[in-house]
Amino acid sequence: MLEKMSTFFENRLDGYDEHMMTNIESATEFYPFTAKLLPSAQNSSLLDLGCGTGLELEAYFTLCPSAKVTGIDLSQGMLDALKDKFTDKEISLITGSYFDVPFGENVFDAAVSVESLHHFTKEEKVPLYAKLCGALKENGYFILTDYFSLSDEEEQMHRKNLLALKAEQGITDDDFYHYDTPLTVEHEKEALLEAGFVSVEVMGSWGATYCLKAVK
Repeated sequence: MLEKMSTFFENRLDGYDEHMMTNIESATEFYPFTAKLLPSAQNSSLLDLGCGTGLELEAYFTLCPSAKVTGIDLSQGMLDALKDKFTDKEISLITGSYFDVPFGENVFDAAVSVESLHHFTKEEKVPLYAKLCGALKENGYFILTDYFSLSDEEEQMHRKNLLALKAEQGITDDDFYHYDTPLTVEHEKEALLEAGFVSVEVMGSWGATYCLKAVK
């Protein structure tokens, strides 16, 4: 049965970190890799979309202890766990959907998202990325580490399966339900460029997981 996104993660809080680090292929590599791409200057400002329990921040705070992080997540339980990890850090946490929360203008040196954005269509992402681009300072950038479909056919299959499940279960609302529908890397790049980023580069890859850098 499909679950609403926030409910899905609240129900899986216990053991979440262990699951991510042991069951997700190459997680022990791509989390620190992602952290090394984030700004290291003193008091750097970072926006974390779908921050969860802050797995990407564990490595980042060792590289930039003075960073000022704003994290957004649907799950209050996840945010509480993150807060408990980093009691001595400057973190602002927002419970909500990053589609709805205002980011501000020219606020952040960089933004990051790890294993969160593979649930949405290109059409849903373009306005989100446009809002994100506007929130970055001049020459700011977005690091996206996520897993992707390896072909157009795979991408279409995921979306078709989700729509079939929603129809089967009589789901007619527009809420986000947890089901993975990753885009291809090329379609992700297109969404970022259409949103106003001037360049998108693949920084690394591990099987179906890629790390992209989009520069404002």
